[in-house]
Amino acid sequence: MPAPHALDETFTALPLRALADAALARARALGADHADFRLERVRSATWRLRDARTAGSADTTDLGYAVRVVHGGAWGFASGVDLTMDAAARVAAQAVAMAKLSAKVTEAAGSREKVELAPEPAYPDRTWVSSYEINPFDVPDADKTGLLAEWSARLLAAPGVAHADAALMTVQENKFYADTAGTSTTQQRIRLHPELTAVAVDETTGEFDSMRTLAPPVGRGWEYLTGTHHDWDGELARIPEYLAEKMRAPSVEPGAYDLVVDPSNLWLTIHESIGHATELDRALGYEAAYAGTSFATFDRLGTLEYGSALMNVTGDRTAEHGLATVGYDDEGVAAQSWDLIKDGTLVGYQLDRRTAALTGFPRSNGCAFADSPDHVPVQRMANVSLRPAPDGPSTEELIAGVERGIYVVGDRSWSIDMQRYNFQFTGQRFFRIENGRLTGQLRDVAYQATTTDFWGSMAAVGGPGTYVLGGAFNCGKAQPGQIAAVSHGCPSALFEGVNILNTTQEAGR
Repeated sequence: MPAPHALDETFTALPLRALADAALARARALGADHADFRLERVRSATWRLRDARTAGSADTTDLGYAVRVVHGGAWGFASGVDLTMDAAARVAAQAVAMAKLSAKVTEAAGSREKVELAPEPAYPDRTWVSSYEINPFDVPDADKTGLLAEWSARLLAAPGVAHADAALMTVQENKFYADTAGTSTTQQRIRLHPELTAVAVDETTGEFDSMRTLAPPVGRGWEYLTGTHHDWDGELARIPEYLAEKMRAPSVEPGAYDLVVDPSNLWLTIHESIGHATELDRALGYEAAYAGTSFATFDRLGTLEYGSALMNVTGDRTAEHGLATVGYDDEGVAAQSWDLIKDGTLVGYQLDRRTAALTGFPRSNGCAFADSPDHVPVQRMANVSLRPAPDGPSTEELIAGVERGIYVVGDRSWSIDMQRYNFQFTGQRFFRIENGRLTGQLRDVAYQATTTDFWGSMAAVGGPGTYVLGGAFNCGKAQPGQIAAVSHGCPSALFEGVNILNTTQEAGR
């Protein structure tokens, strides 16, 4: 394991402590019961290539700070960009004024609810840096675009590939947090997402299709593209063959099939049907406008049969290289790992300090996050992951046990209702399974189920050797909208008797 990186000195040289002290002192003086100060610098850069030629790039930095208070039982929030002590104090005063206004609005609405926060120990002067080897921002842009161009050229040189798209997104997130309880943390996170897509066009029929790399976004550095963490050579060599086979593949016959779902697809089903459904603010109805509430309501905690007895799901903010991994969340709560579903039963939720206090949990599990200094922290998703079976089978062994089924690889489009219950998912590749063997690809496939029926049909869980940490950079939530990066680890798994749709027939074509 490489030695941990030091915090970026250009960030720690900012007047972090002085601004926090000015803001927190002003909030205390104005009667705040709680106040926290958060200064963030988020640098995001993207490079895009079309047919091995640069098509665009961007490199932006968002710098500012926020003060959040609880005053008179109401939230107040304000943010600023002027890095002076007077300005920080003014922003704190604005946050208190906002809390007073919020209290009046709440009272006028007839509510007596007061904001309370679950307790958390104080962590003074803590630092945390994510695990990576080479900061991608230290790599010359020419090296990045050069590698993407070389990989694109490999795809374009293959028979049947008409176009190749390539993209790389990198983020460096620095965050300083301090609150009136005595916690102060300074953190640094690095993440990146490389992606290549090959496009094939049938000149005779005009039909086209595409296929992209399965390499997930990760909390790693530049070494992800140049080291041994992913088989880039092998994947780039195989994609044109898979794409050509898919163009010739027969359309699926709808009906019930046994599915072996690869981690490259299953992570997204976990995200939509478990990750969002076990956010406690959704389960309580506090979050509803953006992507709905949850069928897994709080009164079903401990009794809801979410899936088969083989289903064990954790919420986790500690997994190395996880996109939602931190040392401390945006309420000063130390990172943790906990059970969400145990032996198929719902046993936990993702919490922030307010929802924990509302529902009687002794402590938050650290899921508060804001994507920028001008946004208020909301309850965001941890790395929600399906645990592998300790002595579970390989993917090949799972396939070998299926008489008639489909092997699903890679994520693509999906649809799920506003309670996270009825869904359908497509994929990058669907292989027909006959008598335990793969016998070619199928087209126009989507699997459809309710959340509990799907997870209840899980008949086998792969072993640790099949486990992959997938994820996304762009999980959306809240109003105003925020995005967050999140990982989902999972093994391959077998699901019996799942309904398969023919997407072309469903579209009426």
